[in-house]
Amino acid sequence: MKLNWAELLAVNNPSRVLQQKYEIGWMRKQTQLPEGGSFLEIGCGRGAGASMIHGQFSPRFLCAMDLDVLMIRRALRYLGPSESRKISFCVADALALPYPDGVFDAVFGFGVLHHVPDWQAALAEVSRVLKPQGIYFLEELYPSLYQNFITRHILLHPTENRFRSRELKEALERERFSIKSSLELKLFGILAVLSKEC
Repeated sequence: MKLNWAELLAVNNPSRVLQQKYEIGWMRKQTQLPEGGSFLEIGCGRGAGASMIHGQFSPRFLCAMDLDVLMIRRALRYLGPSESRKISFCVADALALPYPDGVFDAVFGFGVLHHVPDWQAALAEVSRVLKPQGIYFLEELYPSLYQNFITRHILLHPTENRFRSRELKEALERERFSIKSSLELKLFGILAVLSKEC
């Protein structure tokens, strides 16, 4: 699901960049990733996360993908020519990632799943493209934050098949993810580092 005007404002402001910087720093402290690995960011938006991922982890290959071609164009402008040459960009759907099985060492998703109507299928795709023991860096919001009295009239999100803590953790377990570290506010959302079991 593409973002509406209000969400575009929310995710493209300086405070969101500071939040992602904190989150990526926390994630980096939780696990080691192979030097020169292959990484994927789903829902890259304007590219701020991809820039930080590249700076913190130095992957050999980093693909930043988004469903919205306008966001990819915005990312190319945001990063500039020298930085954007280090990152591969593609327009793709989280429900049909254009990659073979087990190709990535790490997948990053910052607030993406709650935008996907069939989020379970998107989660299965993340698991499919990750190598065994691959790492999934997850930031997600729960409906109480984005479907409350105020936000449901401003933000655009699917209204059916939503997840809270229990539903998300059960789905992660079905896809063979184990939580290595997490920070969770049960009413609002979760920040987690997960490992794909063999």
